[in-house]
Amino acid sequence: MSTSTATASSDIARQVVVISAVTFMIIAALFGAGVLGGTAVQDLQGGALSATATILAPASSAFSIWSVIYLFMIAYTIWQALPSQRGSARQRIVGYPIALTAVLNGLWLLAAQYTTLLLTVITIVALLAALGYTISLLVRNPPRTFAETFFTDVTVGLHLGWVTLATVANTTAWLKAEVVPESWGQAADAWGIAVLAVVVLIAAASAIGTRARLAPALASAWGLAWIGVGRFGGEPESTPVAIAAWIAAAIVVLVPLVLWITGRRRGELAFARD
Repeated sequence: MSTSTATASSDIARQVVVISAVTFMIIAALFGAGVLGGTAVQDLQGGALSATATILAPASSAFSIWSVIYLFMIAYTIWQALPSQRGSARQRIVGYPIALTAVLNGLWLLAAQYTTLLLTVITIVALLAALGYTISLLVRNPPRTFAETFFTDVTVGLHLGWVTLATVANTTAWLKAEVVPESWGQAADAWGIAVLAVVVLIAAASAIGTRARLAPALASAWGLAWIGVGRFGGEPESTPVAIAAWIAAAIVVLVPLVLWITGRRRGELAFARD
């Protein structure tokens, strides 16, 4: 087998792996939504993952962002499978990592269905790490076309931004259900505001590390805004946490915008255009 033939076979294998991984993720998502007979996520783990379980749980409407992320993942899968992308140097770098994020996404849903809250935390932290690694590869290998930005960078950015917040919510659910004593509930507002402050710092670091990419910030801000909605008008109610969440959402979006504007003025950074 010639080198060119071996390379072509390797590229096709990568494309097939991505297709298989995203297909697995979509099937798991349908199962997690109850469409294929599984129990809906909000009813799993004794309701610990529902929109009213903790003070940092986003309102139920927030989770509609998964539909957007799944659509972007499907669009990316179709795009990367095109013959024009088969030999793409950038796809050779990020194809397998993106496939890994899709598999971990699906495994989280299975973990929620069949295992423990602790295992869901471990799985979502692994997913967050995989997404962080993937976007670091994209930053080091910037897009050359609008299509690369739209199908790859925006897809990974939205996934990363939402999973960042989902990791906080998932961990909080586990701590409340299995670790934190009931007496700590008296300080729930203070803890909630403190965690939101940490989320803002993480998002700011992400904005700097990703050269002011906006997609991760928008996804995180979406979740933060819905935490505010959930705490202002639903249970558990907390006006201080609601206000803090809305302020955090605004800051999370403003940071990459300020970085982008500053960089443009200085002419120092060619920020990714997502």
